[in-house]
Formats: sequence, structure tokens, C-alpha cells
Amino acid sequence: METFLQVVTNGLMLGGLFAIVSVGLTLIFGIVKVINFAHGEYLMIGMYLTFLLATGLDVHPYLTVAAVAPLLFVLGALTQRFLIQPLMHARDEHVQIFATVGLSTALMNLALLVFGADIASTPASGLRTSLHIGPVRILAGQAVIFCVSIALVVGLHYYLQRTQTGRAIRAVAQNRDAAQLMGINVNWIYVLTFGIGAACVGLAASLVAPLYPTQPTSGTYFVLIAFVVVVLGGLGSIGGAFVGAMIIGLIDSLSGFYIGSDLREVAVFGVFLLILILKPSGLFGRRSLAHVSP
Repeated sequence: METFLQVVTNGLMLGGLFAIVSVGLTLIFGIVKVINFAHGEYLMIGMYLTFLLATGLDVHPYLTVAAVAPLLFVLGALTQRFLIQPLMHARDEHVQIFATVGLSTALMNLALLVFGADIASTPASGLRTSLHIGPVRILAGQAVIFCVSIALVVGLHYYLQRTQTGRAIRAVAQNRDAAQLMGINVNWIYVLTFGIGAACVGLAASLVAPLYPTQPTSGTYFVLIAFVVVVLGGLGSIGGAFVGAMIIGLIDSLSGFYIGSDLREVAVFGVFLLILILKPSGLFGRRSLAHVSP
């Protein structure tokens, strides 16, 4: 029984990690209606920034979020303004997808050029210390990520539901043309949303970097899982992304322990295919973020 509880706990902690990476992706899709294939490379850049700041300034990795999140916000905003926005009215919507795929490849190769293929290790700063909670053990860093993922989902929900800018964002998500007629600057909302989504990845990067090695391909695995999470939870649903992340984390952990570590991804992507076949809209799929709830 203790073994089972430990496996389930590991799955929930892993789910928290997936959630914090996926929230920004589902936010961007829910508002801008663009699938950002460069999402994983944003995470990779954030992890490298965390590594450079933590080692160069000799500060705790978590303190680097004060610089990493704003820098990723700027990167996301610039991406929307100068790469995505000029393509918003293209006849073929797939052009936007191709643009983010191209950006992903460019950023990955740029990181390879600048940092090489060697692995960069961010100081753990005590985050690998085991915490005992009853019969189970978790890493301190995992516990922080799990708690922050919950706080992030709740915070975004409050921002979207209770603030004037959040209401404007939901209005754009619900009906772009009507929002524009009401005086909302739709293009600015898109830039802001893309920036917030990227800033969420910057937050994730500062939390993930001390626990995982940093290299040019670091974001690839996380973004693939993030797509599974977003589809499972429902495209555009922030709360759904969190629940989906918990489910995928549990599937990953349970299948890795009881079936075999080599088959974990088979189980995860098997669920992905089933969801696409049986319920393409996801478990909590809605047409927009106008009615999103955690």
C-alpha cells in the first residue's frame, strides 16, 4: 500500500509540473487561437536564463524568476506583434502554425550555437531534499512546483474573471468583432495574452531548471506532454489543463512503475489518441475562455 501511495504521489507531483508548463499554452490558444509550437523553446530559454543568473550572480534559482518571467513576457509579446499578428488575416490559418514551428527550430538551433550540446546544471540549492509526509516522500522542489501550479491556475482565473483587463480578454475570446466594436484594442489584447502565456513558461522555467538538466532540446519533451494535457483538459480551458495534467501525471507514474518505464510515453500518447477519437473537445472543452473556471 505504501508503494502505491508513493507512486500516486509521484504522479501528482509530476502533474503539477505538467500543469505549470501547460497553462500558458492553453491560455494562448484560448485567446489568440494559435497553437504555439515554440512553447517548449520558450521553456528552454527560460531554463538557460535561470542557469546563467543563478550561477553568474550566485543567487537562489527561484529568485531569478523576477528577471526570467518579464524577459519571457517580452519575448512572447514580440512574437505575437511581429510574427503572428501580420499573419492573423492570412487565408490559410496553417501559416501561423508553420511560423511557430519555424520559430521553434530557429530558437533550438540558436541555443545549440550559443551553448553547445553540453548539459547545463542549475544549482539545486536544497530543492532535492526529501520531505516526508506520512508514508510518502517528495522532493522539496516538487512540492513547490505543485503548490505554485495551483496558485497560478487560481490567480489566472481571478485575473480573467475579476479584473477589467481580464474581462476584455474574455470578451475578445468570445467574439473578436463585437469586442472591437465596444472599443477594445484586440491586437493589444493578443499581444498581452501571448506575453502572459510566455511569462507563465518563464515562471515554470525557474522552478524546473534546478530539478532537470538544461540543454537545447530540454523543452521538446515538456511541450509534447503539454499538448496532450491541453487536448485532454479541453483546448482553452485553464482549469481543464490543470485536471488534465494531474491525470497525465498519474498515468505516467503508474504505467512507468507497473508496466515499465519504456512504455510510459506509449500509455500517455495512447490516452491522447483515445481522447482525440472519443471526445475531441477534451474533458472540459469549451468554445472560449469566456466561461473558463479552475
